[in-house]
Amino acid sequence: MPEQAQAYLNLVSTEYYKKRVGPKELTLLYDHIKDIVNEVGSRPMNLVDLGCGDGKKSALFLKEMKEKGVKVRYCPIDISSHMVNRAIEEIEKLSDTEIIKVHWNISDFENLQNIIPLLRKEEYKRNFFLLLGNTLGNFETHELLYAVRNVMRDGDMVLIGNGLNNHKMEEDIVKSCRDNPLRNEFFSLILRLVGFKKDQIEYVVRFSNDRLETLYIVKEDITISFQDKKIDFNKGDQIAVAFTYHYEKEEFMSCMKMYFGEVQFYVLKDGSYCLVLCKK
Repeated sequence: MPEQAQAYLNLVSTEYYKKRVGPKELTLLYDHIKDIVNEVGSRPMNLVDLGCGDGKKSALFLKEMKEKGVKVRYCPIDISSHMVNRAIEEIEKLSDTEIIKVHWNISDFENLQNIIPLLRKEEYKRNFFLLLGNTLGNFETHELLYAVRNVMRDGDMVLIGNGLNNHKMEEDIVKSCRDNPLRNEFFSLILRLVGFKKDQIEYVVRFSNDRLETLYIVKEDITISFQDKKIDFNKGDQIAVAFTYHYEKEEFMSCMKMYFGEVQFYVLKDGSYCLVLCKK
C-alpha cells in the first residue's frame, strides 16, 4: 500500500536511521563499490534492483558504471508501485540512463522466473542483481536464494547486503529499534490499516532465534472487522509483523557457497554487516 511504502521511506530518511542503521551498508558500498564494479565487468548488462526502495543505492552503481563506460539498463522490481515510481524518479535524475518501465516492474520475487528472461534483449544478455538493505534476512533464506539463482545464467552476478549476528551488539540493536518512533509508526500501520488503534497495541522488539523480531501485544479484548470478516483478539495476544535474520558469519558464508560458484565477502569492521558478491 502507498501509505506503508511512504512510511518506510520516511523512516529511512530520518537522521536517526542514517546515523544508527544506514551507514552499515553505505560504508561498505562507498569503500568497495569500485572493486565490485570492476569484478562485475564492462560488458553491457541489466542492473536488476530487487526490492528497489527509493533507488538511491542503485544510483551509486549506475554513476560508477557510467564513469567506466559500461552500458547498463536499470530495472527496478518491487511489490510496491510506490517504491518503483520513487526509484524511477531517482534514476531519471541521471542523464542518459535507460530505465525499463513495464507492468512487471511491480512484482514479488516469486515471479522472477517470468520476468528476468524478458530482460535479455539485444546486447543486454547478462544481469547484475542487487539484493541490498537486509532484504534477504526478511525472507526464508533458501527460498529466496533459490529463486534468484534459478533465474541467473552463467556469468550473472548478485550483490547481497545483510546483517550478521554480532552477539555483543544484540542489546544495542534492540534498543535502537525500540526507541525509534518512526519504526513503530511504520510497523504499526500494518495493524492500523485493518482496524486497530494505536492505544490498543504495544510495540515490542526482541532478538530471538538469530533474528530481530517485531511484534505487537494486544492490550484489551477486541473484535476487528475487515473485508466482511471478524476476528476476535484477547488481551495479551501477540501479533508478529516482521522479522529480520542476522546470520552467524561462518553460517552465512557456507550458505552463499552452497548456491554460487564464486563468492566474495566484504565485512564491516565490527562484524555486524556484510556485502557478498556472488557469481553463478
